[in-house]
Amino acid sequence: MADAALKPVVPAATAAATKTVAPSKSQLAYEFVRERIDDGRYVSGFRLVLGQIAGELGVSVVPVREAIRRLEAEGLVTFEKNVGAQVALLQDAEYAYTMETLALVEGAATRLSAPLLNGDHLHRARLINRELIACLDDFIPHRFTELNQQFHSVLFEECPNPHILDLVHRGWNRLTVLRDSTFSFVPGRARESVAEREEILRLIESGAEPLDVELAAREHRLATLDALQRYQAEHQH
Repeated sequence: MADAALKPVVPAATAAATKTVAPSKSQLAYEFVRERIDDGRYVSGFRLVLGQIAGELGVSVVPVREAIRRLEAEGLVTFEKNVGAQVALLQDAEYAYTMETLALVEGAATRLSAPLLNGDHLHRARLINRELIACLDDFIPHRFTELNQQFHSVLFEECPNPHILDLVHRGWNRLTVLRDSTFSFVPGRARESVAEREEILRLIESGAEPLDVELAAREHRLATLDALQRYQAEHQH
């Protein structure tokens, strides 16, 4: 009994805190579907059969439905009566609206983030830009797009305004669904974009006016949209 009395008592709250909380079934379903949208297995217009997904995960339809609603709120999935859930359809107008909106909010996020970036941030961004340059000779559009997002994330993730940052994330998520890589249509745009990224870094390093940083980031985004629209106009027949 004496030994038992000397045994330390672990408070219930502390003991609970040490346990790893397993993700919910809804979260697992969300990650399952989201991963397949992101990597292109579920393409634009792909029909999401809730029962089939539930069967693959070994769960009921309820958590899958919750996950689909969450993806719908993010603009990655649409739900129509008599059609059901499907990955958001590719629409050129929707893509243009998303790019125009992202140009505004990402430009603002980059401006607000710029004063908080240090040498390490800029070094990482330059390393990624060098990888992008290396990709130009053996061009893989999907890989180029991944590195492009990594580059811009370094520059805007320090944005202190969480609402603007949330809009930027939503814009990137939407682009993933609408078009995996614009650069597959206009590969020449990839080479131009590398120089523009370097100019954005130069402006930040030199302590340029915040508005100049914002406009450079905005024009960089819009130049990609302009290149695609010119390509479509030339090849519309």
